[in-house]
Amino acid sequence: MIQLGEISLNLSDPLVLAALIFGAVLILILSLVIATNRSATRSARMAEPMIAQMNDLATRVQGLSDGQHQLTGGLTHVSEAQAQSQTSMLQLMERRLAQVQEQMNENLHGSARRTAQSLGELQQRLTAIDKAQDNITKLSGDVLSLQDILSNKQTRGAFGEIQLTDIVSKALPSDSYTLQHTLSNGKRADCLIHLPNPPGPICIDSKFPLEAYEALRRATTDWELNEAAKLLRTSVKKHIKDIAEKYILDGETADGALMFLPSEAVYAELHSNFPELVRDGFASRVWIVSPTTCMATLNTMRAILKDARMREQAGAIRSELSKLFADVERLGTRVENLDRHFNQASKDIADIKVSADKAGRRAKRLDNFDFEELVPEPESKIVKLGNDS
Repeated sequence: MIQLGEISLNLSDPLVLAALIFGAVLILILSLVIATNRSATRSARMAEPMIAQMNDLATRVQGLSDGQHQLTGGLTHVSEAQAQSQTSMLQLMERRLAQVQEQMNENLHGSARRTAQSLGELQQRLTAIDKAQDNITKLSGDVLSLQDILSNKQTRGAFGEIQLTDIVSKALPSDSYTLQHTLSNGKRADCLIHLPNPPGPICIDSKFPLEAYEALRRATTDWELNEAAKLLRTSVKKHIKDIAEKYILDGETADGALMFLPSEAVYAELHSNFPELVRDGFASRVWIVSPTTCMATLNTMRAILKDARMREQAGAIRSELSKLFADVERLGTRVENLDRHFNQASKDIADIKVSADKAGRRAKRLDNFDFEELVPEPESKIVKLGNDS
């Protein structure tokens, strides 16, 4: 039995014993907890520098880790950029190679095409050369035939007449000339141009002193040259004399005639080296013409014929002009009538427009009119005028 103040504890009682044991254990636990807390506090105080160092170390480790991550990211970025650059470079090289290959193919095709075209053009030119050679061969034969023709006086005369006929038919109307016309003296001119008086009809005769001209061209010595010149003078003077005597007739033809030379070379030779023959022709009223100058002379004659025909038709022209003036006067009168009708129509349209504007204004006033103002007022408000009966 234990006496604690007023409380008595019986140790033989199990509950009391258990309570005492529990209290002792509890006190022991509290003591241990207090001792442990004190030890932990001292340990914590002692571990604070170490914890700070550990935190610093952890911070450095974290920085190293972050740096490692950044380095890893940078290396990854550099690797990706390098890979992208390599890919772009490869694509660029592939495109360049494709362009170079395409350009080379185009150049090769173009070269082949140009080569084929050049070969084709060369073939065409060779063909043209062959045709030209054939034409030259044919022309040589034609020249030889022409020489054969011109070597004969009759055929040479026919050649000159044919050329003269061609020139005259191209320059003049068909009714203004006659080929192979026979004059009153029985002489036949190669062509007679029907010019009005004056000067009157004029004859054209074709002459071709080819032998004398060929001799002049073939001359190699002074003697041969002088002899050929004498032959040419004699031949041309004879032609001039024959034309003046045969084809210049008073009252029938003009007081002159034309000697047609179907060769420009002979004509140029006469004017260059034999001007006295040309003067002899002028003196005999025989004018020497070549194909070119003959065409110019015939065009002048055409103008003369046109002027003469216009004078012949002067009466008819005046009649037609008077009819034209009458038509113009009638046209003026009709234009005036038409203008008067237009003016009347314009005035009518203006009047119609005025009436339409008035009708429109009236319709607008009616449309905007306030019909409520027309409602009659009450009878009490009506003021009567005058005396009521």
